[in-house]
Amino acid sequence: MSRATVVRYTTRPDVTEENERLIRGVFAELEEKAPDGFRYMSVRLDDGVSFVHVALVDGDDNPLSAFASFREFVSAIDSRCAEGPTPANGTVIGNYEKSEGT
Repeated sequence: MSRATVVRYTTRPDVTEENERLIRGVFAELEEKAPDGFRYMSVRLDDGVSFVHVALVDGDDNPLSAFASFREFVSAIDSRCAEGPTPANGTVIGNYEKSEGT
């Protein structure tokens, strides 16, 4: 069964674009390394400054912790946040994913 981590936070308006740039760097490294048993999503909410990240891990280790881009992203997250980050862990009881064209 998969484990889930959900993190929500609100950035300061002056660093929101920088935060998004750092997130895009994590996704670029994910595309390059393509770890098995791992799904990740990041959403910028309609208020423009709030973000939600969802990681689903099949197994014990979250591969993001080994990524240089992720270490860079989290290294100063507290200084970019006006609120949070607030992580919550759980167990996945259902997961649906259908890609376009499949």
